[in-house]
Amino acid sequence: MFSLKNKVAVVTGGGSGLGLATVRRFVEAGATVVMADISDHADLAAEVGCDFIKADVTSEKDMEALMRLTSQRHGLLDIVVNNAGIISPEQRIEDAVVADYEKLYRVNAIGVLLGIKYGAKHMKDGGAILNTASNSANGDFSGYGAYIASKCAVVGITKAAAIEYADRGIRVNCICPNTIDTPMAYVEGCETELQVVGVITPLGRMCKAEEAAALFHFLASDDCGYITGEDIYIDGGMKAGHGDRKIEYILKALEAESIKSI
Repeated sequence: MFSLKNKVAVVTGGGSGLGLATVRRFVEAGATVVMADISDHADLAAEVGCDFIKADVTSEKDMEALMRLTSQRHGLLDIVVNNAGIISPEQRIEDAVVADYEKLYRVNAIGVLLGIKYGAKHMKDGGAILNTASNSANGDFSGYGAYIASKCAVVGITKAAAIEYADRGIRVNCICPNTIDTPMAYVEGCETELQVVGVITPLGRMCKAEEAAALFHFLASDDCGYITGEDIYIDGGMKAGHGDRKIEYILKALEAESIKSI
């Protein structure tokens, strides 16, 4: 079950974090994998047991070349994981710097668009395209406007692509993780999320990269042949509601305020 044997997969942002965890899992499941990243990770790819192609997901030329070269080397694609993404320091809308919004949108949303456009052109009918969105697509912290906007766009393009490629049997889905314990979670200027994630998440911790990669694995497999156009949340219960830990913190804070006012 869930075998990826004889399948050809491309994973963008594959040199670290969720991308690397996904590359490793796909290789272990039997896939021929191309790790794509803006930084040179050729040595890492060789260590993991996959191919490497350097690519900037915001470059249409790079993304066309990535998919074309992969298909030339390994055959038509079965799986594309559009995972590359960035975050920027917290910035309220009243202080919004348009260039920061544009940068996040170019990487997080246009990168996915190009991955779909050129991935599908070099993909077998019946393939799977998987995108990394975020639980931010359902709202997030004050100051995360640029990131929220870019991830909402990922959900939107996922749904549009699922409809347009359905006649080829190509399934298009995205996953929406909460904070994943990867280097991006520790970017300077985004400390609020790290400080509270253990409290606001009912399961009380960050998502592990390997857990999100497991969801990609499920969605990539032939066993998952009837799911398309979905934004699937992997958020430790956050979308379901407020966990006891969060309520306890709020009640303690209210009690402390009451004591102060006496």
